[in-house]
Amino acid sequence: MKQSDIEDLRKEFDHLKGSDFNGDGNSCTSDEAVDLKDYPSYTEALYAKLVAPYVSGIYISRWDIKDIALEAGDSMAIHPRKRMFELLMKFATSKENMQLVLDALQKHMEDKIGIYEEFIENYPTTQEIFEPKIQKAHKTISLFPQIIDEYFE
Repeated sequence: MKQSDIEDLRKEFDHLKGSDFNGDGNSCTSDEAVDLKDYPSYTEALYAKLVAPYVSGIYISRWDIKDIALEAGDSMAIHPRKRMFELLMKFATSKENMQLVLDALQKHMEDKIGIYEEFIENYPTTQEIFEPKIQKAHKTISLFPQIIDEYFE
């Protein structure tokens, strides 16, 4: 590698260090309202917003989806996670059923938040790990009325 290449690389690195890029994967977050209608279907929109742990702060397993469905009044077998979520959304085609699903999902997420808060209480150094997850979970829960409004009003 030539000296000029090293200098160019150093300048580029220094430029990145000085920019707003923080390298933690959160540089694209926004407080703007989420437009769920930008997705091809509401199932895909909800999967992206509810089941992706990076977005929702909570990992939702296949067993979690099964429990959420059961609490909402649906019963399903274990399948791949995305397929189970699609089946759950087929159950939630009416406003009433969707509200049941969202209520069960909210309860599930609040239970997980409680676990995160317990970790923070017992191990204060974990706060920097779990606090962002708790904030994302609360933000996701705050989307639930918007989901009902956009798809069932």
